[in-house]
Amino acid sequence: MILTRGFSLIEIMVAMVIGLLGVLVIMQVFALFEGQKRTTSGGADAQNNGVISLYGIERDIRQSGWNLTAPNLIGCNATLPNGFTIPLAPVTINPADSLVYHGDPNTDTLLVVYGNSNGASEGDVINAQLVTNQYAVATPTAFNTNDLVVAEPKTRPSPCSLNMEAATVPLPKVNVYVTTGVTGVITGSLFNMGSRPRILAYAIRNATLTVCDYMSNNCADPGLTSDSTVWVPIADNIVSMRAQYGRDTDTLMDGIVDVYDGVTPTTNCEWLKTSAIAIVLVARSAQPEKPSVIATTEVLWAGGTDSVSGVTPVVVAAPIVLTATPVPTGYTWQNYHYKVFQTIIPMRNIATVLAVSKAAGC
Repeated sequence: MILTRGFSLIEIMVAMVIGLLGVLVIMQVFALFEGQKRTTSGGADAQNNGVISLYGIERDIRQSGWNLTAPNLIGCNATLPNGFTIPLAPVTINPADSLVYHGDPNTDTLLVVYGNSNGASEGDVINAQLVTNQYAVATPTAFNTNDLVVAEPKTRPSPCSLNMEAATVPLPKVNVYVTTGVTGVITGSLFNMGSRPRILAYAIRNATLTVCDYMSNNCADPGLTSDSTVWVPIADNIVSMRAQYGRDTDTLMDGIVDVYDGVTPTTNCEWLKTSAIAIVLVARSAQPEKPSVIATTEVLWAGGTDSVSGVTPVVVAAPIVLTATPVPTGYTWQNYHYKVFQTIIPMRNIATVLAVSKAAGC
């Protein structure tokens, strides 16, 4: 009798089928786990990017208006030492392309301005002007060499176009000197913006939140929009930003927001009645998924409409369209998860001048 050792063909085939079934189950479990992992990690990425982005913008908007909320100054235009001309307004939503070049489609841009001086925001009275570039002010010790100052007559000019110049204040501090100066400003005011005022432009570019410092760069130059040293990235996968002014529109000037809209103020009194900014950011997951994970064509947020004074403004769902969001080749905007971050940011430096604004006739 001849004995054989090993497996028969039937046994091998049965083992192969069992092994293939095991591999199939493992791969299905792996695919399910990987999908859940991508969804979870993608949501976490969107959460982190959105929180970081909103915090940075909120921090600057809360500081906006410092050193420029005096009723005679706010809303004027100022030519900077580098030749650029910017509005002396706390926050400008969607300034013209000639001021801040636009971002991705269906997104807003912001221009945020504030000084860093410890001097009085209402300005320092100019008591005398011996020569054009020399100002004798009430408190010269409040000024330092290299501070940027703005001189304005007592009567607000119309149109209100001013110059921002670097100051020289030699010891002992008696007078403030500038390079050029402005004539006819006796009894007017000299406003101190500090040595490093912040003039920041925010825009969404290629699904990235970016910021441009107007003190160093031309934020209106379309040829610089892809230069990461000019438009510095803050957070990736921020696909939309929308903003509205919160304005007090009644005659009482009680400081209560009556309207949220996108109408940019045009007078100093209108700026002084704008005390909040409503803003929304939309962040997406870092990795796309197949198949599509959402079907809607719009993301909703609580925009605003007008309401009766003293009553919380009525909110409406204002759509954010994501169909034009930049995506990698082979994917669409629907292959991502999205998170919406929205808040209302008070402009605290406007609130501090409410009584002065009323006295100014606003």
